[in-house]
Amino acid sequence: MERYELIAPCHFGLEAVLKKEVVDLGYEVTEVENGRVTFIGDAEAICRANIFLRTAERVLLKVGSFKAVTFDELFEATRAIPWEKYLPQDGKCWVKKASSISSKLFSPSDIQRIMKKAIARHMQEYYDLDRMPETGNEYPLRVFFYKDQVTVGIDTSGESLHKRGYRQMTSKAPITETLAAALILLTPWKADRILVDPFCGSGTFPIEAAMIAANMAPGMNRSFLSEDWKNLIPRKCWYEAMDEANDLLDLDVKVDIQGYDIDGDIVKAARANAESAGVAD
Repeated sequence: MERYELIAPCHFGLEAVLKKEVVDLGYEVTEVENGRVTFIGDAEAICRANIFLRTAERVLLKVGSFKAVTFDELFEATRAIPWEKYLPQDGKCWVKKASSISSKLFSPSDIQRIMKKAIARHMQEYYDLDRMPETGNEYPLRVFFYKDQVTVGIDTSGESLHKRGYRQMTSKAPITETLAAALILLTPWKADRILVDPFCGSGTFPIEAAMIAANMAPGMNRSFLSEDWKNLIPRKCWYEAMDEANDLLDLDVKVDIQGYDIDGDIVKAARANAESAGVAD
């Protein structure tokens, strides 16, 4: 099975936590930068990373890296990427987000327009088409410019991985699930210790702690954009990763996790969220 470079962005300062998660999954980390961890993995790794990583914001399939200081250079370098390896003939591909730090090219809208044009030109030439149909699955790109070095990745997750699928109601300024999980993993807390959140809001800390205690994969109850990418990821990879998650689940674990809040209505919402997450017990 072909191996890829995969990029997992995370909150700044939590790279070490995410790196440990990736290593614990059995993958080789090749680079740790501000806000992201790069590692090597195959199609199965894309599935497992999306389902099991608690502190990553998403999983990107890296397709290219190059230097560009002009839009002509950006166009030609983007056009030179072997897009046919990643996109089917009818695939819809565009730059969903572009960020630029300390680079000569910094306009997101111009970057998006130029790269979209370059991808279309490459695919038209490869498949000998007048125009791309773009009637198939979506392959959104996320592009990072740092000191004129460009990194291009296809977003395999779709919605951010902090959206586990259990939070139906929230309090004001809720903490994200990925950040809550990371903060818990940074503490010495284990399932055999008490955990008390005196200002629990919609219950994110207690729920994430319960999921960690039960060894519940955070992506068990949601879908991912790349589930439909049959040209890159065989369906059996998703089935096997989900089977692994179910095998590791331990809902019989005994824990003492407590959450309190001054707002009774939000405590009810927290209980509902815990039910939705499958950890109410």
